[in-house]
Amino acid sequence: MLRLSGLERSYKTHAGVNYVLRRISLEIREGEFVTIMGPSGAGKTTLLSILGMLDDGWVGDFFFLDQPVHQFDRKRRAELSRRYIGFVFQKYHLLDHLTVQENIDVPLSYRDVPRAERAAIVGDILDRFQIVGKKDLFPNQLSGGQQQLVGIARAVAGNPRIILADEPTGNLHSSQAKEIMELFRRLNQDGTSIIQVTHSEDNAAYGDRVIQLRDGWVTSDTPVRQHAEIQS
Repeated sequence: MLRLSGLERSYKTHAGVNYVLRRISLEIREGEFVTIMGPSGAGKTTLLSILGMLDDGWVGDFFFLDQPVHQFDRKRRAELSRRYIGFVFQKYHLLDHLTVQENIDVPLSYRDVPRAERAAIVGDILDRFQIVGKKDLFPNQLSGGQQQLVGIARAVAGNPRIILADEPTGNLHSSQAKEIMELFRRLNQDGTSIIQVTHSEDNAAYGDRVIQLRDGWVTSDTPVRQHAEIQS
Protein backbone atom coordinates (compact mmCIF):
# COMPACT_ATOMS: atom_id res chain seq x y z
CA MET A 1 0.00 0.00 0.00
CA LEU A 2 2.73 2.41 1.01
CA ARG A 3 6.48 2.16 0.42
CA LEU A 4 9.33 4.52 1.26
CA SER A 5 12.90 4.11 0.08
CA GLY A 6 15.81 6.31 1.12
CA LEU A 7 13.51 9.11 2.28
CA GLU A 8 15.15 12.07 4.02
CA ARG A 9 13.93 15.39 5.41
CA SER A 10 16.24 18.22 6.37
CA TYR A 11 16.25 21.95 7.08
CA LYS A 12 18.99 24.43 6.32
CA THR A 13 20.27 26.40 9.31
CA HIS A 14 23.06 28.91 9.85
CA ALA A 15 25.16 26.05 11.19
CA GLY A 16 24.54 23.84 8.14
CA VAL A 17 21.95 21.15 7.40
CA ASN A 18 19.78 19.74 10.18
CA TYR A 19 18.40 16.28 9.32
CA VAL A 20 15.02 15.37 10.79
CA LEU A 21 14.65 12.03 8.96
CA ARG A 22 17.50 9.92 7.62
CA ARG A 23 17.33 7.18 4.96
CA ILE A 24 13.86 5.98 5.89
CA SER A 25 12.91 2.77 4.09
CA LEU A 26 9.76 0.92 5.08
CA GLU A 27 6.66 -0.74 3.70
CA ILE A 28 3.13 -0.72 5.11
CA ARG A 29 0.65 -3.21 3.73
CA GLU A 30 -3.07 -2.74 3.18
CA GLY A 31 -5.06 -3.42 6.34
CA GLU A 32 -2.17 -3.01 8.79
CA PHE A 33 -2.36 -1.08 12.06
CA VAL A 34 1.09 0.43 12.54
CA THR A 35 2.42 2.47 15.45
CA ILE A 36 5.30 4.95 15.20
CA MET A 37 7.08 5.60 18.50
CA GLY A 38 10.18 7.36 19.75
CA PRO A 39 11.33 10.21 21.98
CA SER A 40 10.41 13.84 21.36
CA GLY A 41 12.32 15.19 18.38
CA ALA A 42 12.76 11.76 16.81
CA GLY A 43 10.89 12.78 13.63
CA LYS A 44 7.59 11.00 14.24
CA THR A 45 5.22 13.83 13.37
CA THR A 46 7.37 14.86 10.41
CA LEU A 47 7.17 11.34 9.03
CA LEU A 48 3.40 11.28 9.50
CA SER A 49 3.10 14.64 7.71
CA ILE A 50 5.07 13.26 4.77
CA LEU A 51 2.92 10.12 4.63
CA GLY A 52 -0.16 12.38 4.60
CA MET A 53 1.37 14.43 1.77
CA LEU A 54 1.25 17.58 3.87
CA ASP A 55 5.03 18.13 3.62
CA ASP A 56 6.83 18.66 0.32
CA GLY A 57 10.40 19.29 1.48
CA TRP A 58 11.70 15.72 1.41
CA VAL A 59 13.79 13.63 -0.98
CA GLY A 60 13.63 9.91 -1.75
CA ASP A 61 11.10 7.50 -3.21
CA PHE A 62 7.50 7.36 -1.94
CA PHE A 63 4.94 5.02 -3.49
CA PHE A 64 1.31 5.09 -2.39
CA LEU A 65 -1.10 2.57 -3.92
CA ASP A 66 1.62 1.94 -6.54
CA GLN A 67 1.65 5.61 -7.53
CA PRO A 68 5.02 7.47 -7.46
CA VAL A 69 4.23 10.33 -5.08
CA HIS A 70 7.82 11.60 -5.38
CA GLN A 71 7.13 12.43 -9.03
CA PHE A 72 3.90 14.36 -8.37
CA ASP A 73 3.48 18.11 -7.95
CA ARG A 74 1.79 19.60 -4.88
CA LYS A 75 -1.67 19.74 -6.49
CA ARG A 76 -1.66 16.07 -7.48
CA ARG A 77 -0.42 15.03 -4.05
CA ALA A 78 -3.21 17.02 -2.41
CA GLU A 79 -5.80 15.33 -4.63
CA LEU A 80 -4.41 11.90 -3.73
CA SER A 81 -4.45 12.76 -0.03
CA ARG A 82 -8.04 14.04 -0.09
CA ARG A 83 -9.23 10.95 -1.90
CA TYR A 84 -7.60 8.24 0.18
CA ILE A 85 -6.35 9.59 3.53
CA GLY A 86 -8.15 10.59 6.74
CA PHE A 87 -6.46 12.55 9.52
CA VAL A 88 -6.99 12.49 13.30
CA PHE A 89 -5.11 15.04 15.41
CA GLN A 90 -4.29 15.34 19.11
CA LYS A 91 -5.90 18.79 19.32
CA TYR A 92 -8.95 17.65 17.33
CA HIS A 93 -8.75 20.52 14.77
CA LEU A 94 -12.51 20.87 14.64
CA LEU A 95 -13.83 24.16 13.25
CA ASP A 96 -15.28 26.06 16.20
CA HIS A 97 -17.87 27.96 14.15
CA LEU A 98 -19.35 24.77 12.66
CA THR A 99 -21.67 22.25 14.30
CA VAL A 100 -20.80 18.57 14.67
CA GLN A 101 -22.79 17.79 11.54
CA GLU A 102 -21.08 20.57 9.56
CA ASN A 103 -17.61 19.53 10.73
CA ILE A 104 -18.18 15.98 9.48
CA ASP A 105 -19.38 17.39 6.15
CA VAL A 106 -16.19 19.42 5.54
CA PRO A 107 -13.98 16.72 3.88
CA LEU A 108 -16.87 15.69 1.65
CA SER A 109 -17.33 19.27 0.45
CA TYR A 110 -13.64 19.36 -0.52
CA ARG A 111 -14.23 16.32 -2.71
CA ASP A 112 -17.14 17.88 -4.60
CA VAL A 113 -19.62 15.27 -3.38
CA PRO A 114 -23.19 16.37 -4.32
CA ARG A 115 -25.12 17.96 -1.44
CA ALA A 116 -27.80 15.23 -1.21
CA GLU A 117 -25.19 12.48 -1.18
CA ARG A 118 -23.18 14.34 1.45
CA ALA A 119 -26.24 14.64 3.66
CA ALA A 120 -26.86 10.90 3.42
CA ILE A 121 -23.22 10.06 4.22
CA VAL A 122 -23.14 12.43 7.19
CA GLY A 123 -26.41 10.99 8.47
CA ASP A 124 -24.99 7.47 8.29
CA ILE A 125 -21.81 8.55 10.09
CA LEU A 126 -23.75 10.30 12.86
CA ASP A 127 -25.75 7.13 13.38
CA ARG A 128 -22.72 4.83 13.18
CA PHE A 129 -20.83 6.84 15.81
CA GLN A 130 -23.96 7.29 17.94
CA ILE A 131 -23.73 11.08 17.96
CA VAL A 132 -27.01 11.96 16.24
CA GLY A 133 -28.11 13.77 19.39
CA LYS A 134 -25.04 16.03 19.23
CA LYS A 135 -25.25 16.93 15.55
CA ASP A 136 -26.31 20.55 16.20
CA LEU A 137 -23.79 21.22 18.98
CA PHE A 138 -20.58 23.21 18.54
CA PRO A 139 -17.15 21.86 19.56
CA ASN A 140 -17.00 24.00 22.71
CA GLN A 141 -20.15 22.25 23.92
CA LEU A 142 -18.46 18.84 23.82
CA SER A 143 -16.04 17.05 26.12
CA GLY A 144 -12.55 16.22 24.90
CA GLY A 145 -13.51 12.62 24.23
CA GLN A 146 -16.59 13.69 22.30
CA GLN A 147 -14.55 16.12 20.22
CA GLN A 148 -12.08 13.38 19.33
CA LEU A 149 -14.96 11.08 18.43
CA VAL A 150 -16.22 13.76 16.03
CA GLY A 151 -12.68 14.14 14.67
CA ILE A 152 -12.56 10.43 13.87
CA ALA A 153 -16.08 10.53 12.41
CA ARG A 154 -14.93 13.37 10.15
CA ALA A 155 -11.90 11.36 9.06
CA VAL A 156 -14.05 8.30 8.29
CA ALA A 157 -16.72 10.28 6.39
CA GLY A 158 -14.59 10.32 3.25
CA ASN A 159 -14.24 6.51 3.38
CA PRO A 160 -10.41 6.67 3.45
CA ARG A 161 -8.17 3.74 2.69
CA ILE A 162 -5.87 4.82 5.51
CA ILE A 163 -6.16 6.93 8.68
CA LEU A 164 -3.15 8.83 10.02
CA ALA A 165 -3.48 9.65 13.72
CA ASP A 166 -1.06 11.93 15.60
CA GLU A 167 -1.24 11.31 19.37
CA PRO A 168 -5.00 10.70 19.07
CA THR A 169 -5.51 10.22 22.83
CA GLY A 170 -2.91 12.68 24.09
CA ASN A 171 -5.49 15.06 25.57
CA LEU A 172 -7.85 12.41 26.95
CA HIS A 173 -8.14 10.63 30.27
CA SER A 174 -7.66 6.86 30.37
CA SER A 175 -11.27 5.76 29.92
CA GLN A 176 -11.76 8.11 26.96
CA ALA A 177 -8.46 6.96 25.47
CA LYS A 178 -9.53 3.33 25.70
CA GLU A 179 -12.83 4.12 23.98
CA ILE A 180 -11.02 5.87 21.11
CA MET A 181 -8.51 3.04 20.69
CA GLU A 182 -11.29 0.43 20.67
CA LEU A 183 -12.91 2.47 17.89
CA PHE A 184 -9.65 2.43 15.92
CA ARG A 185 -9.48 -1.32 16.39
CA ARG A 186 -12.99 -1.77 14.96
CA LEU A 187 -12.21 0.50 12.02
CA ASN A 188 -9.09 -1.53 11.32
CA GLN A 189 -10.99 -4.81 11.56
CA ASP A 190 -13.42 -3.38 8.99
CA GLY A 191 -10.52 -2.87 6.58
CA THR A 192 -9.17 0.63 7.21
CA SER A 193 -5.38 0.83 7.47
CA ILE A 194 -4.17 2.90 10.41
CA ILE A 195 -0.86 4.56 11.22
CA GLN A 196 -0.66 6.20 14.64
CA VAL A 197 2.04 8.24 16.34
CA THR A 198 1.96 7.77 20.10
CA HIS A 199 4.05 7.67 23.26
CA SER A 200 1.59 5.24 24.84
CA GLU A 201 2.52 1.58 25.13
CA ASP A 202 -1.16 0.84 25.81
CA ASN A 203 -2.11 2.41 22.48
CA ALA A 204 0.67 0.58 20.68
CA ALA A 205 -0.73 -2.74 21.92
CA TYR A 206 -3.78 -2.25 19.69
CA GLY A 207 -1.70 -2.43 16.50
CA ASP A 208 0.25 -5.02 14.52
CA ARG A 209 3.70 -3.43 14.34
CA VAL A 210 5.78 -0.83 16.14
CA ILE A 211 8.30 1.29 14.25
CA GLN A 212 10.79 3.02 16.55
CA LEU A 213 12.43 6.28 15.49
CA ARG A 214 15.41 7.92 17.16
CA ASP A 215 17.22 11.02 15.91
CA GLY A 216 15.49 10.62 12.55
CA TRP A 217 16.53 7.00 12.00
CA VAL A 218 14.38 3.87 12.09
CA THR A 219 16.00 1.85 14.87
CA SER A 220 13.54 -1.06 14.93
CA ASP A 221 10.43 -2.40 13.20
CA THR A 222 8.88 -5.21 15.21
CA PRO A 223 5.57 -7.04 15.66
CA VAL A 224 3.61 -5.79 18.68
CA ARG A 225 4.22 -8.94 20.74
CA GLN A 226 7.97 -8.79 20.18
CA HIS A 227 7.99 -5.07 20.96
CA ALA A 228 6.15 -5.72 24.23
CA GLU A 229 8.70 -8.37 25.18
CA ILE A 230 11.55 -5.93 24.50
CA GLN A 231 9.90 -3.22 26.62
CA SER A 232 9.38 -5.62 29.52
